[in-house]
This record gives sequence, structure tokens and C-alpha cells, in this order.
Amino acid sequence: MRRKKGYKPPGLPPSTLVGPSDAYIPKSIHLLHYTADSLEETDVAFVDDIARYKDKEGITWVNVDGLGNADIIREMGELFALHPLALEDVLSVQQRPKVDDYGSHIYIVIRMLRYEEALETEQTSIFLGPNFVLTFQERPPDCLEPVRERLRNGVGPLRRQGPDYLMHAIVDTIVDNYFPFLERLGEAVEELENEVIARPTRRTLARVHDVRHDLLDVRRCTWPLRDAVSSLLRNENPLVGRTTQLYLRDCYDHVVLVIDVLETYRELIGQLMEVYVSSVSNRLNEVIKVLTVVATIFIPLTFVVGLYGMNFRWMPELDWPWGYPAVWGVMILVTVGMLLFFRHKGWLGGGKEY
Repeated sequence: MRRKKGYKPPGLPPSTLVGPSDAYIPKSIHLLHYTADSLEETDVAFVDDIARYKDKEGITWVNVDGLGNADIIREMGELFALHPLALEDVLSVQQRPKVDDYGSHIYIVIRMLRYEEALETEQTSIFLGPNFVLTFQERPPDCLEPVRERLRNGVGPLRRQGPDYLMHAIVDTIVDNYFPFLERLGEAVEELENEVIARPTRRTLARVHDVRHDLLDVRRCTWPLRDAVSSLLRNENPLVGRTTQLYLRDCYDHVVLVIDVLETYRELIGQLMEVYVSSVSNRLNEVIKVLTVVATIFIPLTFVVGLYGMNFRWMPELDWPWGYPAVWGVMILVTVGMLLFFRHKGWLGGGKEY
């Protein structure tokens, strides 16, 4: 996972808006304004173009892809009267999932998953107001296109409900997007399980560590999210209605399910680490066993050839015509006898186990 510098320089006063150094600069601002019977969708270049929708009947959803222009964040905050501390958190992209209630609006942080060369998490900031929803993302694309399609097609109750229901749809879609990543991680864990048992290598160990880190990254996104969604359920702010809270319960169940699956995969990865160590140790033991058997066989043979390699004058067998074949015969008999004994003991893969 690519680590990003998402904090401002130390010592700056609170509410100072400083974007990440490598942040994506937004090319335009996407706006959706809708009622139960109408929908207007457009891209605007300036925040001033959004002002005419602020007091217009209906609900306005403004999405900003990219945090490289702090002026856009500041102007959006002034237009919708957003709290300066919340705007600061928008640009601090290492925030954990949370819900902050500022009275006139609610600020929600949730992390979106994406997979390019490796698994990455992207901070998504959501502002819920009386007639608007604002979303700030680090960069395009996102997983929210199904929500936009539901608004365009008028499918379901989305266009007939308030902005809190739109907020729920956004959060629920991001949470549901976790499941394809979990499925991919589950397949990786299953492949690693087979590989660790069959023939583990250093590459296997590296892949185990990679999957383990991905699981930890997703875990950091989901555990705080459970508390955040739970706080929305308990929130007494009138911006979140009773109907939406019922739907948020289902979203909470999805988060809990993600956490359960994650914990299962984390336990499996931990067990794979133990299996890998055991497999490597067993392979090393097998090698040592073979080397020990070979060395043990050559110990008496070395004794025989060493005995007759001494340069003493009076050794009767040296003058015996059958001495050389006899020594070979003794060494062969010793070798065969020891091999049969080792096999009988089960040290060569056969015979009884000791």
C-alpha cells in the first residue's frame, strides 16, 4: 500500500487549510440537484456557480474530486457555513472514520477502497446539511456511480427522500464496495494456504506478509466505521430522520459482517505463518535426516578404509590374495545391513515407525 503524507506542517494554527503535497487538483465540480420529479446534473468550474442552488427547492449533491485546491474547500465552507475544523479534516487525509455533529450540519469521514497496483484506501468526507450533501474525495474515479444512476433513473425512494437518505446511500455503497475486495483477499488466502502446504518458498512468505498488511489496512477502515455508523443511529440531530436510521441499521450490519470476515482471514493468515514455519522446519529436518543417514553409513566404511590405510608392516590381510575383495564385501554388507535397519525403523520412509 502506498503511504501518503496527509498531515499539515506542525505549528500551524487550527483551521489552517493546507492540502496534501501530492493532492489531485480538481478539474471541475460535479453537481446534482433533484426533486421527486426533476433532476439537473452539471459540472461547474467555480464555487460561485453553486450559490444559486443553495436556497433552491430540492436537494443538492456537490462532489469534488481532488483536494489540490484549498481555495475550493474554503469557498465551499463559506457558501454552506461549514465548521473550519471540519474543513481542516477534509484536507488531513489520514483521518480515521468518524462522525462529528456541528449542529447545523454533520461531518462524516469514511474510507473508500481502490485497487490499482496495490490496495489503497482513500478518505471520503461527507457533509450532511438541511438540503445538501457535499462529498470530497482525494481523486477520481469512485464507486458512487450506482447512486448517481439511481438518481438519474428515479429508481427506488432516493429522489423522494431527504438528504439524509442520500447520505445513507453514499455510505452504504462505499461499505458494500468492501465485499469485492474481501472476496479477492479471500481467494489470495486460499491460494496461499495451498501453496504453504504444498511447497512454501520465500516468495510465499512475502505474499503472506502482503495479504496480512492489506487485511490490516482494511481493518483500520472498518473498526472505527462501526462506531461511526452506530453514532449516526443514536444521533438525535434532526438532520437524520427515523426512516434513515432504520436503513442505517442495515448498513451497520454490513460493517459488522465485513469485520467478522476480516477477523476470520486474519486468523487464517496467522495460522499460515505458523504452517509456513512448520513446513520449512520439516523440510530442514528431512534434509538433516538424509545427511545423517549418509554420514552414519560412511562412519564404519571410513573406519575400514582408515584401518587398512595405515602403513604398518605386519598386517596379515595385506598379503592375502582375497583381501581386497573381502574388504569390499564387508563394506557392502555393512552398507546394505544398515540401510535395511534404517528402513525397518522407518527412518527411510518405510517399515515401522519408532
